[in-house]
Amino acid sequence: MLKSDATSARKTMSVPDGNPVPKDGKRTQVIAGFLRQRDAAESGAEPAIVEGAVIDQTPSQDATPAPGPTPSNAAARPAGEIELKLLIDADRMAHFSAAPVIAANARNKGTKKRLKSVYYDTPERTLRRAGLSLRVRQSGTRFVQTVKTDAADDPLRRGEWEASVPSLAPDLALALPFIPEKLRSHLGAQPLEAVFTADIHRHTRIVDLPSGTVEIAFDQGELTAGERSLPVSEIELELKSGSASTIYEIALRLAEHGAVKPSIRSKSARGFELTANKAPSARRPGKIRLDPSVTLDEAFATILRSCFLHLLQSLPAAEDGRNPEGVHQLRVSLRRLRSALDLMRSAGALSNLDSLRSEARWLAQDLSAARDWDVFQLDTLPTIARACPSVAGFDALERVAAQRQSEAYRKAHLALDDRRCAVFLISLGGWIETRGWRNDVAPEDLGRLAEPAVNFARRVLSEQHAKVLKRGRRFRSLTVDEVHRVRLAAKRLRYLGEFLLPLFADRKSARKFARRLAGLQEELGAFNDMAVTASLLDGLGSEDRDSAVAAAAIAGWQARASIGAQRSLQDSWRDFTAARVPWSSQG
Repeated sequence: MLKSDATSARKTMSVPDGNPVPKDGKRTQVIAGFLRQRDAAESGAEPAIVEGAVIDQTPSQDATPAPGPTPSNAAARPAGEIELKLLIDADRMAHFSAAPVIAANARNKGTKKRLKSVYYDTPERTLRRAGLSLRVRQSGTRFVQTVKTDAADDPLRRGEWEASVPSLAPDLALALPFIPEKLRSHLGAQPLEAVFTADIHRHTRIVDLPSGTVEIAFDQGELTAGERSLPVSEIELELKSGSASTIYEIALRLAEHGAVKPSIRSKSARGFELTANKAPSARRPGKIRLDPSVTLDEAFATILRSCFLHLLQSLPAAEDGRNPEGVHQLRVSLRRLRSALDLMRSAGALSNLDSLRSEARWLAQDLSAARDWDVFQLDTLPTIARACPSVAGFDALERVAAQRQSEAYRKAHLALDDRRCAVFLISLGGWIETRGWRNDVAPEDLGRLAEPAVNFARRVLSEQHAKVLKRGRRFRSLTVDEVHRVRLAAKRLRYLGEFLLPLFADRKSARKFARRLAGLQEELGAFNDMAVTASLLDGLGSEDRDSAVAAAAIAGWQARASIGAQRSLQDSWRDFTAARVPWSSQG
């Protein structure tokens, strides 16, 4: 979908349950910062018009409301949002409020209000673990209860429902229709409790651009959980009508005005992490789902959304630094993105791919040292130190390595704080939302985008599979550098498989091939980790005699371990080459 023009309420028709739907029979699915259309026939629920925009009211599969009527509350209505946050320094809020893009296009000076919210859950965090949140917000004399869903099995889908309530106390009866049936007995047996609060001062302005209308909320305040608190200073850009690319257009102009950090992390997520005193979590990428009949253009859009979502989800943990999985998942997301951009080259020459790929490579390079030292500090060094208790110097080596690790993280954080990073993320989001590759493809190649993606997938997967087999020829006699080249080719095939094998998901061979490819990549990765360790140890043990002894012990240990690793690697290679490819006619 190139644009997502909103349908006004007076241009909708009613259906038996009273929810309006657009005349074209399409339903718009809201994704945190993304938008896509689905046929209404794909789901039993109908969309609703909320403040001029068509909004998806269908929760995830795990959170499907039980059959039955919606509570008869006149104020209860499904809602949703197309929103991107920009995190900013608190002392720069007034500066951004006066930014030229706002000053020149805002309807008026806007409105100011204070929003007090209480987030509820059971003591066992039943809702949170199920990907749900329950909030009651007070604005003036009005109280609104909101249920949101974000299922782990399909993170691109989100549902949101609102209903008026008389006070800050939640009304569970109004929320139950939107909570999976299997959770209702748990909620009945466990009382809800207030988990944390949000006290936000919000200044809202409406900005009109030719491409759409966006509500801009300048939020300042704090989240409070017991004795702990967390400041909030952010700009929320929420689409009201027009194309979702308008959000990225405004965000990019704000980024040119000052330092911002794009984010899709909700206040709810931050509040629960504050309550548990935990670092932000880092998710693995969600599984891509592609119908075999999908066009190449739609497949590209789905793949890129997945990569971009994974990237944005990984940022908070990487910026926080306490959870090493954050930097790891961020690097994975950037590798997936670069692989997706390389994949698109196979459809024709695209002028913007090189610049986007270059920015992704720049950011990944500044994260690589932090990840390498994480692996060394958390896995390699302690494992070998425990196995060699008689060897002195591991404590000294750990101190030196910790210093290098700290330096690597400083470099990573400088890159993440760089305006270049923010501009890259916002530009990438806008390019994906508008399907900018359509403008980049040469006229003679444009027709390929309308062809079935499955034909393209067969060709690309076959070519990359052949490249892996060619590089791995006479595998037992390959040099270390040649094994490294096999690893790079296998890694690319792994990402291509994650993107395109869903087109062949109905075949047993697809699952078997994916497992064997994953096993091969894991063995190749372990082999490569030994080479990385050798480079890290180079000069590290020269700080003092004790650390030099420990470094030598690690080198010797891994040299011996590499013998067994080679056998395991050869077994994985044999299993991989014997696997039937699922994209063949006999797959």
